[in-house]
Amino acid sequence: MSKQQTLTAEKRDVSGTSAAKRLRREGIVPAVVYGAAQDEYTIQINAKEFTNLLKTQSGTNFLVNLEIEGAKEKTKLAMVQEIQQHALTDGIIHVDFHAVNENETIHATIPVSLIGEAAGVKEGGLLEHMVQSLEVHCLPANLPDHLEYDVSEVEVGDTVSISDLNFPDGVTATLGDDVIVAICNAARVVEEETEEGAEGEAGSAEPEVINEKKEEDSE
Repeated sequence: MSKQQTLTAEKRDVSGTSAAKRLRREGIVPAVVYGAAQDEYTIQINAKEFTNLLKTQSGTNFLVNLEIEGAKEKTKLAMVQEIQQHALTDGIIHVDFHAVNENETIHATIPVSLIGEAAGVKEGGLLEHMVQSLEVHCLPANLPDHLEYDVSEVEVGDTVSISDLNFPDGVTATLGDDVIVAICNAARVVEEETEEGAEGEAGSAEPEVINEKKEEDSE
């Protein structure tokens, strides 16, 4: 299950583009908290602290205990809903937190990892990972960091579907059971190269016949 991390924050009283830019220059990330039958309000978090926290997570949707200075509720359980990053530097420019209730179902997107080497790959096949992340719904306490599937016994022609994944108790996928997560295909044989080679050999032999004919004509 996903381990809930603690993240410190402060209520943010300033808003606007210029104020946000100033905060970022000071190593602070503007953020917002919404959901859980509450009014939306703005906060700010330490950029370095959040970046370090993000490095410990498998995906971008994860739970945190927000300790907010200046708020009525000092600690609030929230899910990181969206992270906006700079297109060139990947620096974090804004974070959306969705406050959640421990007794209410949440929706989150988690990574799907394939572990091991497929038997079909050892035979020359190609394993294609079709679904790399999956939306699930569950109670906050049941939210997993990610899902794993061991593909060691997957042969050429085999598929891995949603129904084959091992979901923790209380966790359900939004996609249907028959959706294919991975498939092991046979390696494609490139016949064009063989044909081109054959044409090349035929072409190289043709001038010899022409030369012989010319010699006969000259005689």
